[in-house]
Amino acid sequence: METPVAAGTEKFTSYQVFVITILALTQFTVVLDFMVMSPMGDMLMKSMDLTTKQFGFAVAAYAFSAGISGLLTAGFADRFDRKRLLLFFYVGFILGTLFCSLTTSYVMLISARIVTGLFGGVMGSISMAIVADLFPIQKRGRVMGFMQMGFGASQVLGIPISLYLANAWGWQTPFLMIVIMAVIIWATILFKLKPITEHLHAKIERNALVHLWNTLKQRHYRIGFLCTALLSIGGFMMMPWGSAFSINNLHVTPQQLPLLFMVGGISSLVLMPLIGKFSDKIDKFKLFTMSSIWMMVVVVIYTNLTPVPLWVVMIFNVAMMIGILSRMVPSMALTSALPQMQDRGAFMSINSSLQQVAGGIASSVGGLIVVQKTKYSPLEHYNTLGYVIVCISLIGILMVYRVANVVKKQLHLKKV
Repeated sequence: METPVAAGTEKFTSYQVFVITILALTQFTVVLDFMVMSPMGDMLMKSMDLTTKQFGFAVAAYAFSAGISGLLTAGFADRFDRKRLLLFFYVGFILGTLFCSLTTSYVMLISARIVTGLFGGVMGSISMAIVADLFPIQKRGRVMGFMQMGFGASQVLGIPISLYLANAWGWQTPFLMIVIMAVIIWATILFKLKPITEHLHAKIERNALVHLWNTLKQRHYRIGFLCTALLSIGGFMMMPWGSAFSINNLHVTPQQLPLLFMVGGISSLVLMPLIGKFSDKIDKFKLFTMSSIWMMVVVVIYTNLTPVPLWVVMIFNVAMMIGILSRMVPSMALTSALPQMQDRGAFMSINSSLQQVAGGIASSVGGLIVVQKTKYSPLEHYNTLGYVIVCISLIGILMVYRVANVVKKQLHLKKV
């Protein structure tokens, strides 16, 4: 049975607070594992003598494997206790990350990222299914806001610490740090999180492939899938080259880079809960549209910057963070409201898969667009990525509008 609809301002129970916290911590480790590749991008390309194409593929390897994994597990995602699924895939993620910490060559790096993606890429969809099971749509904006604080925390604490460790003991060290943290979180989930099995009582196809197909053929589900894929492309297209652009084009020093990410992360931690509350009080599509317009303007200006003082770079990073997060929260809340309870695991897995595959394609395409003639020369055509993102964002507004209309109709039918 689903949680009864409650007012968006109703307080969370102590157990709900625990669930939000443990899922946020889980997201922190998974996000940090993926996000740390970007700030270490310049270091990796220089130390391993990688081209922009090779580094783009290293980022895409995780995304592609995560996408494939999500599709393979989608048909089974609603057939098991969500807690057990979370524990199983988290173990695989931990082992994959440990493999990354032992990497000494480009081939090993690609292999490690593939293994990590196979398990880590499903973690987000499982967490989203848990949230959709335990929290009503009226509270989901706040929940998403708190959960996505893992994104900000990874920049405030994770990335600066990771860069410090990488500078001191090598770029593999941050992955070992993530492994240690993840093991502690895994044990906490094992002993403290209650089984999540209510969805098992709903009617579901016995054949996993049939269940997968029945989920895919739902027209309003496909609208949500396409929407998520489009939103993913922009971030994946710019993110891998963030540190290389900052260092080689804007003349940010490697020593200043942790501070740059920390400022962006602090803004995320402050903004995410506020945006979550805000998205529960106003129309989510309106918030998404305003945020998209804001982000498009900032991205175009930022990608065309020449060397400027560090404080200017910080301002633009915070401005981009405002746009990105203000789009993320309402779009995720709306998309999570599309599937029925018996389809949520499959829906979230497919949704996450398409998000990852779209991101992998974007990283690969970005590596073809961006060019760096030598290890220390400026990136060329980075502004082209900005213009591409603007075009994709305009289409994204249209798709979120369609998702919002479907959700409104579903909520109206439930009331009737």
